[in-house]
Amino acid sequence: MLGWRAPFAGDALATGRPPRPDPTTHDDEYFALIAKALRVCANYKPMFGQGRKGGLTLEQFHRLYGADPFYAWVGLDSPLMYAAHKAAGGMTSIYRQLGIGCEWVFGRMLQNSLGLTEEQARWKYEVRDGKGLTRTLYLDGRIELAHIRDADTKRRLSDWMNEAAEWAMVPAPGRARLRGAVFEVRQGYKSKDSKRQNADIGNAASAYAHDFLPVLFILSKQIDSDVLDRYQKAQWLPLVGTTAGTPTGSGYVFCREIVGYDLASFFERNSTRLKFELEIVLKKLMEP
Repeated sequence: MLGWRAPFAGDALATGRPPRPDPTTHDDEYFALIAKALRVCANYKPMFGQGRKGGLTLEQFHRLYGADPFYAWVGLDSPLMYAAHKAAGGMTSIYRQLGIGCEWVFGRMLQNSLGLTEEQARWKYEVRDGKGLTRTLYLDGRIELAHIRDADTKRRLSDWMNEAAEWAMVPAPGRARLRGAVFEVRQGYKSKDSKRQNADIGNAASAYAHDFLPVLFILSKQIDSDVLDRYQKAQWLPLVGTTAGTPTGSGYVFCREIVGYDLASFFERNSTRLKFELEIVLKKLMEP
């Protein structure tokens, strides 16, 4: 079991090394990323099958449904119906945008905590489709050992990667070739979207082909057990949103003990203003 812990300021007296940075240094930066993603949802307007970019306003909805005899007869042209559509679609938008904000925070955390550039903290690879066209695919995070300058950090990451790859049942020859880990970040995963699963399984195969360990980083504990089982069989390493456990099972323990940044504490410190930001969005979505 990995036993490293983040140092505290008092260590400097005993070791002669400078104290660790203030953990709140990046709070405003990370909060702004999540808030920016969530605020997109406040302007959500339902489409009502019209394919109109940006959705329909309440007035446009009235014209559309009011001109339909049947919908007008049964009362579907009510403003409450518009509000219901807006709220339902807005909920999906909130989950999606929260996931995007978390992707941004995770990537920035890798840059700030491990001294990586933006390019180093993200992974991309190319694939050729059946028509011979080349596409570039991206994953949300990357930690490549060759990019880590601090010797202690590199050793800690290397030890974690070996333990994680063994947990993911990567054969010994494959573990020896690994040069880092790549990350797919999600706020949660309750959907059984087979298209998304197939794409992720393809990503895992490509990651191993490039000698990277694929890691599914989920900030909540919300993942369907069947989906989790399928990802594990595809040799993804799932890190879920528990605040206790091991760095090969908990995303927050991984951040604290391996990356060196306490992501759970960030969310705890900023919970009040995150809730306030989300409440503003929810109130706008519930209005006709």
